[in-house]
Formats: sequence, structure tokens, C-alpha cells
Amino acid sequence: MWHLLSLDAPGVAALWVWFIASTNHIRIPLSSVAAMFIAVWMLYAADRLLDARLLDSHSEPEQHLEARHFFHYRHRTVFLAGILLASAALAPLLLRLSADAVHLYLILGGLLFGYFILIHVTRSAHRLPKEIAVGIFFAAAIFIPTVARRPELRVALLPSALLFASLCSLNCLFIYAWEHDPEFSDQANHPVHAITRFALAHVRLFAVIVIVTGTLLALVGGFAPGSISLAIALSASLLLLLHYRRRQFAALTLRAAADLALLTPILLFPFLRR
Repeated sequence: MWHLLSLDAPGVAALWVWFIASTNHIRIPLSSVAAMFIAVWMLYAADRLLDARLLDSHSEPEQHLEARHFFHYRHRTVFLAGILLASAALAPLLLRLSADAVHLYLILGGLLFGYFILIHVTRSAHRLPKEIAVGIFFAAAIFIPTVARRPELRVALLPSALLFASLCSLNCLFIYAWEHDPEFSDQANHPVHAITRFALAHVRLFAVIVIVTGTLLALVGGFAPGSISLAIALSASLLLLLHYRRRQFAALTLRAAADLALLTPILLFPFLRR
């Protein structure tokens, strides 16, 4: 239900916002964490509702949709009401954000809105496949609260941000590979972007690169970038382990576990300095 209710991505986002700020000795107000959770939930719920529009057509939608889409479609009235209520709750929280954070989020939001239009209106993402876009947008949103408060950290945290973006893309790639595995679904021949096809063919190597890079940065970096890189390396390791053991799980359980693998900052809580 954590996955079907679209609570997985918001939970991951809120955790990483707090974690990245804490490793850099920045106190993030609870309102900022709550705003991130609500905003990401609204975005993901809306995305799944928009994808589920295929169920109103006669184009064999079951070939393109997963359990999360059918769940959102069946409960679309509740989700739409939830999005409306969430937007009302988000508005006062946004007023508490710093001006720098708002400025950065407006830029990111404009780019994200354009990409949403590209995907859901033109049905095309030929220039930037979704798996890559998710990594970029998600990582940018997660790091904004920290760099908005400490602009001097932008350069120092750039390697960590790029590595986290790679982890998010890796998460999407593994999920895509599992959901289009003939053993789990009939979508094996679903058209795929050339970049995504290349990444899927080398997804295990991609995971190893993220693991090795994260481990090396954890060893040579300072406390903040080292902690972030270690958490990323642990998450990539868990995703790779899930990939090798994917046939031991039901498809829906495997999909939910992919996001659970991104909760590794919890393991580092005892080591965070106050």
C-alpha cells in the first residue's frame, strides 16, 4: 500500500532532504520537509492519474500500465480530492521557504512542467527519456533546501548530487527492466527510447559503477559528502541484490522494494553528528 498510495517517492524525498541537510549541519525546518513530502506526493499521484487516462481509451491500456495505475484509476476521485486538499496544505508551507529556495524551485518547476507537457500531451520524450529525467529532477529537488541555505556548498555537493541522480535513474531502470521482464508481464516488446535501451543492456554495470564511485567518495570525502556517498552506494547495492533475486518476489512487492532500497540514510542515523 505504501507504493500503491504513491507514498514511496515522497517518503524517500523527505528522508533525503533531511539527511543531506543534517550531514552538512543544517537544521531544516519541519515545514520544509513536509512541503517536500506533499509536493512530491501530488506530483507522483498526478503523473499516475494522467498515465491511467489510457483506461478511458480502447488502446489495450493493460499493455502500458501497472498495478499502481489501475489502483489510481479505481480510486481516482479520492486521489483527486487528496491532491486538492494537499495543495491547500502546501500553500502555507511554501510561504515559509526561503526566497533563494523558492527561486530555485520556480526554475526547476518550470522545467518539470515543460517535461510533463512533453510526456502527457505530445506523448513524446524523445530528447530526454523518463528514466534520466526523473534522476535529474528528483536529485535537484532534494539538494535545493541545503544549497539554498548554504550556497557555498554547491560545488562541494555537486559530485554527491550527480551520484544521487544516477542512483534515482538506476532505480527507474531496474523497475523498468523488472516490469518489462517476460516472466513478470507481457510488456517485453514495449517500445523503448534508445538511451534507455542502452542503459538497460548495461544496467548491472551501471549499478556497479555507482557502488564503486560511491564507496570511493565515501572513503576520500569529508563527513558530509562521505556520508551521502555511502548511503548512495548502499542503496545501489540493495537494488543490484534485488535484481539478482527478482524471481523470488511478486512483481508488486519487487516494485515497492525498489523504493525501500533508497531508505539507507536510516542506517546512518546513529553516526550523524549533532
